[in-house]
Amino acid sequence: MKKERFNKGEIIIYKSKEGPKLEVKLEQDTIWLTQNQIALLFNVKKAAISKHIKNIFSSKELDPNSTVSKKETVQIEGNRKIKRILTYFNLDMIISIGYRVNSARATQFRIWATKVLKEHLIKGYTINEQRLLQAQNRLKELHHAINFLKEKSKDKLIKGQEDEILNLLSDYSKTLTLLEQYDQKKIKITTKAKEKFRLSYETAKIIVNEVKKNLITKNEAGELFGKESGDKFKAILGNIYQTFGGKELYPSLEEKAAHLLYFIIKDHPFTDGNKRIGSFLFTYYLDKNDYLYRQTGEKKLNDNGLASLSLLIAISDPKDKEILINIITNLLKE
Repeated sequence: MKKERFNKGEIIIYKSKEGPKLEVKLEQDTIWLTQNQIALLFNVKKAAISKHIKNIFSSKELDPNSTVSKKETVQIEGNRKIKRILTYFNLDMIISIGYRVNSARATQFRIWATKVLKEHLIKGYTINEQRLLQAQNRLKELHHAINFLKEKSKDKLIKGQEDEILNLLSDYSKTLTLLEQYDQKKIKITTKAKEKFRLSYETAKIIVNEVKKNLITKNEAGELFGKESGDKFKAILGNIYQTFGGKELYPSLEEKAAHLLYFIIKDHPFTDGNKRIGSFLFTYYLDKNDYLYRQTGEKKLNDNGLASLSLLIAISDPKDKEILINIITNLLKE
């Protein structure tokens, strides 16, 4: 017997060594054949099939409402397209008839049909199980983010930033909704972006010095601003490009940007100005990679939101790193 690959609602091919080749409809987790196909399948007259169907319904062995389906088909006869209503019977009816016919060919088909349906149902269950797991993971991720933001919003250092934290949560929730819509194939969503501009230590050092000069001119920073603490800053820029087994640990642009912001604020590579420097380099890096703005022209993360996020990173516990990275990367997605 030959079986072709199929999806729900498609036609699959049944072909035994001695028997006929049939196009079998697979819909609603069962197989459907017309009366003519059933007669051909079991190598009996159509009248015999009609008799068996009548007896099956008369004895109430099966219910017509659950075993019969009428579908409109278009057939070409000569130069004309003829629309006909065909009656299909599902596997329950086919097997019931097959037991009445009680032939080797009927047994052969029952074995094949059971195998096909089992495979179909297992695959379908596996796919649904995977989707359910993904949805649960997204819900769990959102739950963690809500709890984190709710807890940190009580911190005295965040006082006055409550509205911005609420906006962050709102934007974050929207990204998860987009992911759900993508999973259901309702919209397209941008895949993880690849870096075009690489931020080197030398370039970053020049930028920090320029920012320092500008802030000192406006009396918004002192000499300690941007002063490096050992080799921490250089190590951070190396960390976002680190590899393991020849593969980058943070392969996407979003992951690199998120870790750049987090490490600079959390690891204090400068004597003063870590939050401002981290925020500026984060923005600069995204801008140089043409990833700072949405298609609408607005920033993916506005200045107030970035300021609140920087404070959240600063007061967070190291164990919350994954939550913060997830929040940042999701906020950066298109």
